[in-house]
Amino acid sequence: MLTTRKKLNILKDHGKHESDTGSPEVQVALLTKQIEELTAHLKKHRKDNHSRRGLLKMVGKRKKLLDYLSKKDSKSYNSLIKKLGLKR
Repeated sequence: MLTTRKKLNILKDHGKHESDTGSPEVQVALLTKQIEELTAHLKKHRKDNHSRRGLLKMVGKRKKLLDYLSKKDSKSYNSLIKKLGLKR
């Protein structure tokens, strides 16, 4: 689970301004952090199928946001991919 402090750090790194929580860049960064934490949980608890389903939904949502961002603004898309270390 993401703490408030972790979320604020992500907002500072990827947001356009202080209270920016809705831009696709911030949403992708938050989802990526949640996905990383959930994969660590699933490595320990292999039979937790409810969490696995949530993970798959998060990955799908992140993919849709990245597709939108690539169509809308390719420069910010490429910089975000490099910052987060995602494969594309």
